[in-house]
Amino acid sequence: MSTARIAVLVDGDNISHSFAPMILAKASTLGRIDIARSYVNGSNPSDWLSKPGFEGRHAGAGKNSADILLCIEAMELALVHGIEIFLIATSDGDFSHLAFRLREFGVLVHGVGEVKAADGFRMACSIFTELAPKVAKPKPVPVAAPNPPKAISEPCCAADLDHKIRVEIREHSVGGCGMRIEHLSTVMRQKHGTLISQTPERSWRNYLNKRPELYDVDPRGPEAMVKFKPAGFR
Repeated sequence: MSTARIAVLVDGDNISHSFAPMILAKASTLGRIDIARSYVNGSNPSDWLSKPGFEGRHAGAGKNSADILLCIEAMELALVHGIEIFLIATSDGDFSHLAFRLREFGVLVHGVGEVKAADGFRMACSIFTELAPKVAKPKPVPVAAPNPPKAISEPCCAADLDHKIRVEIREHSVGGCGMRIEHLSTVMRQKHGTLISQTPERSWRNYLNKRPELYDVDPRGPEAMVKFKPAGFR
C-alpha cells in the first residue's frame, strides 16, 4: 500500500453520515490516513460529530460556515503540512474551485459523492467515485429445480448499451486515441440516463474490461482512455 499522506475532508452538511465507513475504506486504499475531519454547521445536530474515525469540526452557525472552514483548512494542509492526497467527500459543485486550486499545487484530489453530485465537482477532481448506499440482499428462497441451472456465459456480442457507448466514444475521441473513461461516465449519465453503479459491474472500468472483444482500456489513472474495437460491433 502507498505511504502517501492522506487527508479526508467531509462536507458533513451535504454527505450522509451513513457513508462514513465507505469513505474511510476508500481512503485507506490510497495511502496512510493522517487526517480525517467532518465539517458541520453547528446550528443543526449532526451524527458526523460523533462518527468513529473522524474529528468533528464545529464550524459555527453562519451561512456556508462549514464549506468555508473546509476550504481554508484544505489549503493550509496542502501548503503548510505537505498533504499529498486529498479525499474530499461532497456533492456540492461549489467545491470545484477548491479541487482545481489544489491540483494546481500538484496535489491529487480524489472526490467522492452521492449520485446527486454536481458535474462541475466531478470533473474538477483528479478522480471521482460515486457513493452508492448498500442494499440489503434478499434472503434466497429455496426452489426445487428439475434441471441444473445453465451457466451464465460471458457477453459475446454488443448490446444496445454498447452501441450507445460506441457512438459516444467515436464522437468524443481525441486524436483517434479514444475517450477518457471519466468523461464517458458523465456523458452516458447526462445523455442516456445510464447509472453504471446500478449495473452488476458497478463501475465503468469493470464494465469495459469485462468486454475485451468490444473495448481497449488503458491502465488505471485519471487520464485513462477507452477505444472501441470495430470488429466487435459487426
